[in-house]
Amino acid sequence: MLYFEKSQPAPACLVVEKQKANGDYKCGGVLERLRDDFKNKCYICEKQSPASINVEHLKSHQGDKALKFSWDNLFWSCSHCNNTKLANFDNIWNCTKQEERVEERLGYFFHPFPFEKVSITALDSEPKTIKTQELVESVFNGTTKLKTIEGANIREELLKEIEHFQKYLIAYFSASYDEDHKSYCLIEIKKHLNQASNFTSFKRWIIRGNERMWEEFGEYC
Repeated sequence: MLYFEKSQPAPACLVVEKQKANGDYKCGGVLERLRDDFKNKCYICEKQSPASINVEHLKSHQGDKALKFSWDNLFWSCSHCNNTKLANFDNIWNCTKQEERVEERLGYFFHPFPFEKVSITALDSEPKTIKTQELVESVFNGTTKLKTIEGANIREELLKEIEHFQKYLIAYFSASYDEDHKSYCLIEIKKHLNQASNFTSFKRWIIRGNERMWEEFGEYC
């Protein structure tokens, strides 16, 4: 899970819609603002440009209008992650609050072999960290038969993305390439480590887990 800065102030239409009996929290420019704030990525699985999008409530509103129309409670999510989370994971870290240091609390691990499962490691014992770890791992590995199939499909996309990323890492350190090609690889590596790329946390943890690569690319993580 990555830190995303939420644009402010809140869309004015949320105040208006909150007063209605059947107000719409997807009003006005809410969708466009959320898409841009979250780099058009699901904030949980980090898939870029998800085909199915939900406006997700970080804390389930369950009829509470203050939570339902709160700009700070609206997040950009794919339907798989939203349906996995539901009201079962209300007590997770807020990735739009820099002070919650969400990127320092979880380790992301996925070996690039077929049929491997994702492993998410909690890096502290805070209850919110444990709950966030459980959510992210559930998203990738599944909780029901259907969600397990969906999770496997996401892992297949993750596998392709990691293979693509590793291709540039291998080429960058290869003695058989000249400096021009090395510079090209560095540009591509930086793109993969950028907040807007697919599954960024996994790529950044590949770098964090290797001393030599951390020396070379740590500043981009």
